[in-house]
Amino acid sequence: MSKHTIVVCDHIHEDGLNILQNTEDINYVYAADIDKTALLDVVKNADVAITRSSTDVDETFLNAATNLKAIIRAGVGYDNVDMEGCSKRGIIAMNVPTANTIAAVELTMAHMLSCMRKFPYAHNQLKQDRIWKREDWYGNELYGKKLGVIGFGNIGHRVALRAKSFEMDVVTYDPYIPSTKATDLGITYTTSFEDILSCDIITIHTPKNQETIDMIGEKEIAKMKNGVILINCARGGLYNEDALYNNLKSGKIAMAGIDVFIKEPATDNKLLDLPNITVTAHLGANTRESQRKIATQAAENAIESARGIAYPHALNLPIDESKIPPFVKPYIELTQKMAFLSAQLDKSAIRSISISAQGEIKEYIDSLSTFATVGALSVSAGDEVNYVNAKFLAEEKGIKFDSSEISHCSGYSNKVLIKITTEKRVNTISGTVFDDDVQRIIELDGFDFDIEPKGKMIMMRNNDVPGVIGNVGKLLGDNNVNISDFRLARGKKNDALAIILVDESVKTNILEQISNLEAAISVSYAEI
Repeated sequence: MSKHTIVVCDHIHEDGLNILQNTEDINYVYAADIDKTALLDVVKNADVAITRSSTDVDETFLNAATNLKAIIRAGVGYDNVDMEGCSKRGIIAMNVPTANTIAAVELTMAHMLSCMRKFPYAHNQLKQDRIWKREDWYGNELYGKKLGVIGFGNIGHRVALRAKSFEMDVVTYDPYIPSTKATDLGITYTTSFEDILSCDIITIHTPKNQETIDMIGEKEIAKMKNGVILINCARGGLYNEDALYNNLKSGKIAMAGIDVFIKEPATDNKLLDLPNITVTAHLGANTRESQRKIATQAAENAIESARGIAYPHALNLPIDESKIPPFVKPYIELTQKMAFLSAQLDKSAIRSISISAQGEIKEYIDSLSTFATVGALSVSAGDEVNYVNAKFLAEEKGIKFDSSEISHCSGYSNKVLIKITTEKRVNTISGTVFDDDVQRIIELDGFDFDIEPKGKMIMMRNNDVPGVIGNVGKLLGDNNVNISDFRLARGKKNDALAIILVDESVKTNILEQISNLEAAISVSYAEI
């Protein structure tokens, strides 16, 4: 078995390391403790590299990593990744944007409450100075205050919901989402930035790019209420720090809660000298839960990208990321995984790939088609196929394409259906996404399921007769194959389809034993 080399360049939680270490087809290299110059010799053989903020993925790094296919930034920010350099070399860059969501949300609320009640200062007066002066610390309540949320993505919308639980009046500004994304949650949506500037408290949750750097400066602060409170637990530089300093000093801004700075470590930042600011040392992701999630997601994403299965949260794909709402990205990833799965179940030559969609996602069907093509061809073409050449390779193979809207209502807000026609048969698979990022396969070849597109799967089509589950379970047990999940769907022709999730890769001889069961019609195996 050929192995893919994944180099871990920076420290991540041990749960992520264990995943890499225990994956059979991965050559795992831990390089977090070596000098960054020495790292250049290590990454030359890497198929995928996992980094954090301590490693600059710059021209020097990229020139050394001559075999690199993908880079995983284990976290949200990717300021230290040369995106253009990656794209020029065909390296797909990814981040892990959702793993620290709750941690960042809760820190935002902590800063908001601390600013309103002057909590750190009251604490220090009693704890350090041993002074009991209640009259010094009259704060304000969140109740009834108007909160402006800039950016309504994974973090922003959760901050808004928590603010609603405090009975705040919440308004959000985000030109890249449909208004219903906010209004369906009882949040006011505005297209006017002036509405945000008139709020009592303002918090920002946007990426850092040319559009958002210095988004709040002197001009914007001048339009705010006297005594406004500003919160930034997103990225340093979204608020102009000079403007922030000047207006905190003058009292125009009553308080600010800041977790991020333009230059970090920020131990000599002049904002630290002010008496009306709460600060933390970029702790947005610093919970044990989020670090574990970041590490495990980074490891799993690295494995998927090394295998060419999928590139979750890719940042430099040949689509305009800025124009794609956040809800689309999980569907793109799901579509590629579903096509990859379907192609494994029937490894005969593909004649056509058809994509159908229902709901808002149908507006992005062209992008879905590209990702489905990559997924379908990855089984046969492996590393040769990528997002740029997928359609060209498919055309060379004589594969035809079709896309359409799902004509009937399925009961799902959004749904994607892939139909792959091969020399032998027609294969269908469909899926949807729940709660923004929970991907599910909901149909396979006409059978209804609810399956996460992940893991090692045995698919068995069988006659619907007694004893099948017991026979399969015994056979796998006799071969030391542990079943992690068993899903069965019944058809209309006295048949059934079982999807059996197992912990170990299944050898051909075991599949043949299952095929030889009296009730078995067909048996396939796939890994995602």
